[in-house]
Amino acid sequence: MKSLWSDRDAQSLDGLAALVYASRLIGASPELVLWGGGNSSVKVTGKDHTGKPTRMLYIKGSGSDMKTITAQQFTPLRLDDLQPLMQRSAMTDEEMVAYQAKSTLEPSAPKPSIETLLHAFIPATHIYHTHADAICTLTDVPRGREIIRDVFGDEVAIVPYSRPGFLLSKRTGDAVRANPLARAVILDKHGLITWGETAQAAYLDTVRYVTMAERYIHARLRAKPRAPKTAARRTAPARRELAAAIAPVLRGAISRHKPMLLRYDDRPEVLAFARTVDPKSLRGPFTPDHLLYTKPWPLLLDPRAARDEASLRDTLSKALERYRQDYLDYFNTYKTPGVTMGDPNPRIVLIPEVGMFTTGKTRRETVIARDLYLHTMGVMQAASALGGYQPLPARDLCDFEYWPMENYKLTLAPPERPLSRAIALITGAAGGIGRAIAERLLADGAVVVLTDVDLEATQKLAEEYSRRFGADHAIAIEMDVTDERSVRRAFREALLAFGGLDIFASNAGIARCAPIDRLTLADWRASLDVNATGHLLASQEAIRIMRAQQLGGSIVVISTKNVFAPGQDFGAYSASKAAQHQLSRIMAIETARDGIRVNMVNPDGVFLNSGLWSPEIRAERAKAHGIPITEVEEFYAKRNLLQTKILPSDVAEAVLFFASNRSSKTTGAVLPVDGGVKEAFPR
Repeated sequence: MKSLWSDRDAQSLDGLAALVYASRLIGASPELVLWGGGNSSVKVTGKDHTGKPTRMLYIKGSGSDMKTITAQQFTPLRLDDLQPLMQRSAMTDEEMVAYQAKSTLEPSAPKPSIETLLHAFIPATHIYHTHADAICTLTDVPRGREIIRDVFGDEVAIVPYSRPGFLLSKRTGDAVRANPLARAVILDKHGLITWGETAQAAYLDTVRYVTMAERYIHARLRAKPRAPKTAARRTAPARRELAAAIAPVLRGAISRHKPMLLRYDDRPEVLAFARTVDPKSLRGPFTPDHLLYTKPWPLLLDPRAARDEASLRDTLSKALERYRQDYLDYFNTYKTPGVTMGDPNPRIVLIPEVGMFTTGKTRRETVIARDLYLHTMGVMQAASALGGYQPLPARDLCDFEYWPMENYKLTLAPPERPLSRAIALITGAAGGIGRAIAERLLADGAVVVLTDVDLEATQKLAEEYSRRFGADHAIAIEMDVTDERSVRRAFREALLAFGGLDIFASNAGIARCAPIDRLTLADWRASLDVNATGHLLASQEAIRIMRAQQLGGSIVVISTKNVFAPGQDFGAYSASKAAQHQLSRIMAIETARDGIRVNMVNPDGVFLNSGLWSPEIRAERAKAHGIPITEVEEFYAKRNLLQTKILPSDVAEAVLFFASNRSSKTTGAVLPVDGGVKEAFPR
């Protein structure tokens, strides 16, 4: 691997500042750590709250990510409290955590790492712990200890596997003292520890030892006979079409207890791995730290299952049932007293000739699972050149998976919001109402697919919302609701991105204004194409997905007060929206047995950021009502009972009500958002 160290950037840094710099370099190298993995510390002399000089250990706070870590995410502890613990013979996790809490010098600091004592027991100033792929490859093979000796000689001490905590810390401290020539320690199944009196020395040793391991592995891989390449049986479009068909079925099957999100990946290395991997080698991640996101093993479908959609669905259903039973057997065989079994469904699903799905309760979890398993694939393939892949035994995996100290990280996640785990798709998302709906659903925790004919504007919105609400929580897809192929393609892309659909907001619409005798056939057809046929085409896809999931769903239709109170010169708009409205009522009747609710929101004129209210439409409406064009907005506000303007956010609140469980027993309903236009009262 390449060093990222810059003397220019680091020249004025020492102590905690140097630790932050080096930690971020490590975090920027995915071959070293991924998604909160790894650890780092520095020993300094500072002052306690009384001003008394104190030897301090700054250790990475539990759950912090080295890629983005800040000084505030390191926890200072009194080193003179910690080092005498080396003389103890045993200490429970609970005793250790309580002791460390009492030794913490800053009450507002994060909970210190479970590896705090390990860093305290090594006398060096800077200490870095990484889960380097190459190092873990050497420990995950039958002759791992011999190979490590061949590669590193006496420079590296080896510590047998034990779960992080007091015992591992003491064993590591003993190994360092028993091997005075050692400049690093390899923890079996748990990575590399390097140290030095400066941040640079410790970091460069990390790079050096990982590079030595990589060179050893690459030499063996080059000498290994290569398996003959087999061509993929499907083109990329056909493969993705099949993946989109299976995604809602898979999502529904693993979401019976609580909904999950999916993420699809069909990069070449994934396809090659799924096609050639030996199923017997899939038991266990290359380091137990990945268990929270990957589970002990993936679900691998029989390659013969990918003949067609029907056979794949049937095979998937049976395979999931077997997976859940295997997981139950694993848990019952190896569980420790007092623990409760978690979700028995897979986090990684490998389908030969199709690709890989990763699952999680959030978008972030699906990305983490994907990244971790991509690296696991590399370790497994590298291990095949060193005698075969040999991860931890099942007993140790179960012990780690249900270890309270590891599961503590889950409690650091923010509480779930009302629409967490929900997937929404909005048509006409670039307009004022579409934007407001997206923002409101995102604020309540949903992930959102923004679709519109204006892809550039929609992409800018997606980027903005991803910055505000979380990376990739909103994605942009071009969709022309009048084009059946465009609609199918957009929904397919949504399925590949998130795995399914819970909320569909049918919002795309246009307005054409003219008296009936001057209404052109082109404007009439365009209104019907977008407002009625477009609604039909998009709703068909939404219903198909929701039925495939068997999880119910909510369809919210942005209708209009014109359905009940049509306006002069608005014949094309009023008639086409009435067709949309009536179709929605039929949808409510036909989908109720599937738990799918269909409800309508009827706003009056919404002017803010609206694409409907073009200068031409404003002029036409002013003429129809006999008012100056400058008074159109005020006219619409004054004509309702509440004498108020209708804003996009008002419509979004109504959509949120129908999208959420607050309206779980309502379908076929109409909710006016018009300030009270008495002519438009639903009847």
